Amino acid sequence: MTQTDKGTILYRDELVRKTIHLFSLSIPIIYYFITQQQALMILTPLTIFSVALDMGRYLNPALGNVFYYFFGFLLREHERDNKKKNLSGASYVFISALLCVLILPKIFVITAFSVLIISDSSAALLGRKLGRHKFLSKSLEGTIAFFISACIVVLLSPKVNGNITEYIIGFVAVAVGAIVENISYGFADDNLTIPLSVGLMMWVLYAVFLPGLPLIIPNVPL
Repeated sequence: MTQTDKGTILYRDELVRKTIHLFSLSIPIIYYFITQQQALMILTPLTIFSVALDMGRYLNPALGNVFYYFFGFLLREHERDNKKKNLSGASYVFISALLCVLILPKIFVITAFSVLIISDSSAALLGRKLGRHKFLSKSLEGTIAFFISACIVVLLSPKVNGNITEYIIGFVAVAVGAIVENISYGFADDNLTIPLSVGLMMWVLYAVFLPGLPLIIPNVPL
């Protein structure tokens, strides 16, 4: 197999992973319509199940064989490491969603988690396809793709009252998220670092520039 063929297969696998990853966009969409308590009641058992399944595939060879037969094509090499016993990306998505819902106001969760799903996928696919220039730990092209797609998310995501400051805060926060996505490579899972960094940055900036503004989405369950 040539290097070109290997690259094509790797890109195809990444395309499949990110296409499935897009289904996680259902998390912020559903959360928009339900309360925090309802979201936690859904996410807590899903997170526990996913982490338990991840640990089970390492500890029980029979379970591992079944798991890899059905889902092995979705895992990257480091997610198969029996020595380090890394969690899968899916488990990190559930952990991240659970933490975000627990910690952050809903308005930040919806924006930050949508950025994770859409912009992380954009960065991975366009970075692999078009990346030519090294920037920090990844490619400049991938980081730009992350930022542009994240800005579109900011434009479309819910706001408290829709003033220009809210949009500027969102743009600054996703710029931080783009850098975090880039430098997370190799030492932290970006499914966790991206939404938390974006959400926390938004929270800090709202507190500084829009103090006293109620951090709720009008006419949406808390």
